[in-house]
Amino acid sequence: MLKIDYQQYILKFRFEAGTSRGVLTERNSYFIRIFDEVNAQLIGIGEASPLKGLSVDDVPDFEQLIQQFCQKFNTQNFENTSSLTYTWLKENTVALPSLRFAVEVALKDLENGGVRKIYDNDFYNIGKPLPINGLVWMGKADFMREQIEEKLANGFTCLKLKIGAIDFDQELALLQSIRARFGVDKITLRVDANGAFAPSEALEKLAALAKYALHSIEQPIRQGQRDAMRELCQKTPIPIALDEELIGIEDFDSKKRLLEKIKPQFIILKPTLLGGLVETKEWIQLAENLKINWWITSALESNVGLNAICQFTAQYQPSLPQGLGTGQLYHNNIDSPLEVRNGYISYKK
Repeated sequence: MLKIDYQQYILKFRFEAGTSRGVLTERNSYFIRIFDEVNAQLIGIGEASPLKGLSVDDVPDFEQLIQQFCQKFNTQNFENTSSLTYTWLKENTVALPSLRFAVEVALKDLENGGVRKIYDNDFYNIGKPLPINGLVWMGKADFMREQIEEKLANGFTCLKLKIGAIDFDQELALLQSIRARFGVDKITLRVDANGAFAPSEALEKLAALAKYALHSIEQPIRQGQRDAMRELCQKTPIPIALDEELIGIEDFDSKKRLLEKIKPQFIILKPTLLGGLVETKEWIQLAENLKINWWITSALESNVGLNAICQFTAQYQPSLPQGLGTGQLYHNNIDSPLEVRNGYISYKK
């Protein structure tokens, strides 16, 4: 019979990671472990890590909810991984997207021998690299400039800057300084506002940002303002990517209605926040049917969650840089074969 347990782990950031919602210094993770009683040494591992201030399951009693789920799981007498249906999993992880993601990953890991192999593809088997962007965190202008230089020195050709926390003119100056040195053919620039702009000022700010030939802007205004976001997507001089807008929507028809109403140029997919791999796959199917482009981003998981997301992403063989370069955020991350080099992430066994 399958059994489940968990272990808490606190990740410590190497620096104060600034967003428009505040500064992050540490991160609570819970490693979900699934094993068969007859061979308890063979363990599948997944990671449940609600993102503070953003995840649906960022709640004070999250650990208690994990305990309750584990108790129920352990009374079900699941004989093997195939006897646990996705329907049962979804019904028992309502409003717990990161836990569902963790259980999905742990089950796939167990099915594949408990060696952190989530998908049988070239990323895992032969280390085929995935293109990624270099992430530049919010902070004082000097700190952001220092990060930019580091990413450029490390060979990144796509940079993503978090904006919306410091003076807007300083942010424009940073973008101008990059564009003065590197044209569009050399460096792709993305920005992420995390909903920092007011709807009344958003179009004016997008026009100012557009002077620097940006690839896209993520979530320029706060989620939940669908009419305003739809209008922005119609008038914007920069392609808009929905991110936070997707969180908490798990019903297929609701997903479809959202995308059909707003009609964004891109959507950003974070499996931990969206309820796991099956839900993310559904978003991709809908987006492609509606001719909306997408890319996948980690939600600051440890290397356990990041590895699973990378392997999932590799199933689609993307050419667009993905947001998967977050493994170096923590000074106590879990050791893993993931390696970031020259703007790519790969799995070096």
